[in-house]
This record gives sequence, structure tokens and C-alpha cells, in this order.
Amino acid sequence: MRIYVGNLSYEVNEDELRQEFSAYGEVTSVSVVTDRYSGRSKGFAFVEMNTKAEAEAAIAALNGKALKDRTLVVNEARPRTEGGSGGGYGGGYGDRRGGGGFRDDRKSGGRGGRR
Repeated sequence: MRIYVGNLSYEVNEDELRQEFSAYGEVTSVSVVTDRYSGRSKGFAFVEMNTKAEAEAAIAALNGKALKDRTLVVNEARPRTEGGSGGGYGGGYGDRRGGGGFRDDRKSGGRGGRR
């Protein structure tokens, strides 16, 4: 069973999480989610345990427990949604410098977002 672990200290590594969860059963995998550019932890992870009973015992014991001065949020991971809203760059709304775009043109009467 896959478990979500949130509110992690950025210093917690996979070995430390494996040790915490191993007290409740066999841990099959641990994955601390990191930023792809900086490599720094995003403050959450996923842990897989061998059986549902072991996972439920770990969730009950570790949810709300302090680890490195942070209170953990531990619950069953929700499945990913297909075609979700991740990634991409959006578009059509101009840039953050006020350079305009079709949305700004409508608001300002066709003056490119500048008044």
C-alpha cells in the first residue's frame, strides 16, 4: 500500500523515513520528492509497505508524530489522476511585465494592457 508523508523537514532523507516506517512492517520503497532543478526536498514523500495492515498501523502511529521538529501528515496516498493539471506553461495571457495579450486587450479596450 502506498502512503503519503507530508510536512517533512527538508533535511529528512529516504533512509530516515525507511527506519521510521520499518517499525510497523516491511517497507518496499521510499521516495522523497525533490525539486528537479535544485534537488532540494519538496517536503513530502511516498512510502510503500508490503501489506495494507502494516501500512494502516504505520499511518495510525506516525500521523501527527514529530520528526525533526515537524509534525508529520501521514495518510493513504491517492491515485494520480490521468490528464491532470500538472506541467505546461499556460498561455495567451501575456507576461508578468504587463506586455499585454488578448486578455489584457479586452480589459483595457484594446490598448495592450497599458493605460
